[in-house]
Amino acid sequence: MSNSSFQPSHRELLPDWMINMTDKIMDYYTGRYLQCDPVILNNPPPPQEGHQYLLYAHIPFCHTLCSFCTFHRFLFKEHVARAYFVNLRKEMDYVKALGYDFQSMYVGGGTTTIIEEELIKTLEHARKLFPGIKEISCETDPQIIMTPQFRNLQGLVDRMSIGVQSFNDDILKLSERYEKFGSGEQIFERLQYAQELFPTCNVDMMFGFRGQTLDILHDDMEKIWKLNPRQVTTYPLMVTSQTKKSVKGNIAAPSNQLADQYRVILDTLGSRYNQLTSWTFGRTKDEGFDEYVVDHDEYLGVGSGAFSFLNDSLYVNTFSLRRYNERISAGQSGVERRRQFNKHAIMQYRLMLGLFSHRLSRRYFREVHGVNVDTYLMKEMLGLRVAGAIKDDPENPDHIIVTDAGKYLGLVMMKAFYSAMDNVRAELRRPLKVEDYS
Repeated sequence: MSNSSFQPSHRELLPDWMINMTDKIMDYYTGRYLQCDPVILNNPPPPQEGHQYLLYAHIPFCHTLCSFCTFHRFLFKEHVARAYFVNLRKEMDYVKALGYDFQSMYVGGGTTTIIEEELIKTLEHARKLFPGIKEISCETDPQIIMTPQFRNLQGLVDRMSIGVQSFNDDILKLSERYEKFGSGEQIFERLQYAQELFPTCNVDMMFGFRGQTLDILHDDMEKIWKLNPRQVTTYPLMVTSQTKKSVKGNIAAPSNQLADQYRVILDTLGSRYNQLTSWTFGRTKDEGFDEYVVDHDEYLGVGSGAFSFLNDSLYVNTFSLRRYNERISAGQSGVERRRQFNKHAIMQYRLMLGLFSHRLSRRYFREVHGVNVDTYLMKEMLGLRVAGAIKDDPENPDHIIVTDAGKYLGLVMMKAFYSAMDNVRAELRRPLKVEDYS
């Protein structure tokens, strides 16, 4: 890989000391709040009148396990996966009986399309059970999109997100994706086919790899511009306690390089797309967001390892496939962990999401949560102002403008938050035995 000659337009979004301080603050709060207590629930809480919910479904199977991926997943065994899909639909029945309906559905993994016919049955079942669903988002990989069965998802999935990470062959080899999914050129050609099938095709890119020069990243963004997908996400690489030890030392770039890489993304995609969140870009302003937690204060998760946030509590389904299947087959909830939050913690969380989504609204805090954000979160708001992350909108007193520095700060905070969630997953997976994998 050659040295970079491309230079971003501004060298510094935030000083290193401020980024380091933000990481330490996030470490403190995530360590304090993201501790889930053991609990066995016969039933999750019922829906509350007037509340709107998203349905999340988790498919924890992959043909191969990427070294940098920290999500809950297992190596694919067809008989295990088919039995799991049956119970996933049973859990949806269970949720329906409690009175839930949903506006949107997000299917994550793992590889959600690992058995297309089972996924299709599950999506059709969800639409029948929950008539309020207006949009279904789903994830897949660059290899599966060329299978004949993949076309059968057309008309069922509104937004298909495809994990690409990079078009550069050296980066694909570094992340162990070249042999699995092909060269960058092959992936580019497959994406052109996939875009014809769905109203929104999202391309997942990633930055923060070791050796990923600014030139390489710039070339990736130029290929995105040529491809012209309706939506793009640009995740920072997250190395957590779950990342394989064999790759921790050579896969991630030094953290002080991320700001320059992010500036390349802003200079390229930011000038051609509407920026929807700190790492999501869309051709129009009403694109479905990649991060469903931004648009939905409350969501209910089904499947092994799924998270739910309902009212003031985080619920986590068992990570054991065996216990999940046993509990759902018996007509019980899959929840085995819970953490209840006080109002101040929830307001801090919503402030972080508002910064990340660039939609900070005094009106939202006032009308939805009954607080004046400037006084209720006085220290947090002052810190954001001192950092140059936010400023008042002179044309709308309820709107708070998120600056480029704020966009990067939102990315740093969400990266830390998701890394902490990955550490929670690692803690819950650690006690699993061989018999829990089937």
